[in-house]
Amino acid sequence: MSEEAKSPSSQPPEGEPKPTADKPSVPGGVKATTSGSVQSEPKASAEKSVSAEKPASPAPAPVPPKPAAAPPKAAVPTPIPWDSPMIAKFKSTYGSGIEPLTYAGQNYMVVDRLMIPDILQILRNEEQFDYCVDITAVHYPKREKQFDVVWVLYSYSRNERIRVKTQILDGESIPSSVPIWAAANWLEREVFDMFGIKFDGHPDMKRILLPEGWKGYPLRKDYGILQQDNEWVQINLGIESGQ
Repeated sequence: MSEEAKSPSSQPPEGEPKPTADKPSVPGGVKATTSGSVQSEPKASAEKSVSAEKPASPAPAPVPPKPAAAPPKAAVPTPIPWDSPMIAKFKSTYGSGIEPLTYAGQNYMVVDRLMIPDILQILRNEEQFDYCVDITAVHYPKREKQFDVVWVLYSYSRNERIRVKTQILDGESIPSSVPIWAAANWLEREVFDMFGIKFDGHPDMKRILLPEGWKGYPLRKDYGILQQDNEWVQINLGIESGQ
């Protein structure tokens, strides 16, 4: 056979050392050990792909902060006895017919209904409460004496404000204080209009906000918020409802 037909001996590529007896040639990707066996070389790219396939550990959920402790509730104010030289004078005259109290810094006295005219007159003439700020009422439908009537009085000379309260039955009237304070005229008419309480001796006891002939008293607790006198609305306005 000619030399050309013989397969050429494989030559190592340039740059690679030629195999020797102590360092025989080994396939790519493996290395020779001292004993002559071969061992695969780990590939960095394979390690990277394996590590890339591993899912990342989820971040720990944030721990919500503990809610702050609720502040302690403030003490509910309660009425306490009220004492003063003026009260001492009233107590010496009227005894248990007057109960003086203070609530949240506001002075007031609960007075028996029969003593109201005298108490108001003394407060005006002797104690210088010359300004009747307001007259109003409060409805307690479950109570025997359903109404509180309240006078709010002010003294310019004393720079002092007090309240006088009395309780009355439903349908019971009370003496007018117009002879004591002229400004009580319209205030008493408003109480009559909203609560149905009449004041004996009032010079013009009629409604002041609602029209004459209107049925019901809107500030009583048993008067619905949308309640109205449908009959009056139909007769006087010519419509079925004012709502």
